[in-house]
Amino acid sequence: MLTIHKQIVLGEDNTPVAVQIPIAEFSHIEEILENYGLAKLMEESADDERLSGAAAREYYNSLKNAVQD
Repeated sequence: MLTIHKQIVLGEDNTPVAVQIPIAEFSHIEEILENYGLAKLMEESADDERLSGAAAREYYNSLKNAVQD
């Protein structure tokens, strides 16, 4: 299990409003979510038309770029 070292940010009324985590842990969480999303996409499209390796990489990169925009 991933250990997350978090700091709770409190508002003026002393209620939690945000969480801070180290950037390395955030990057790791992003990678986990991306891998999970890719696995789900692969599972959902198991019966779809197959792409060549180059076409699949191109399609995956287009999805990745769309998420970043």
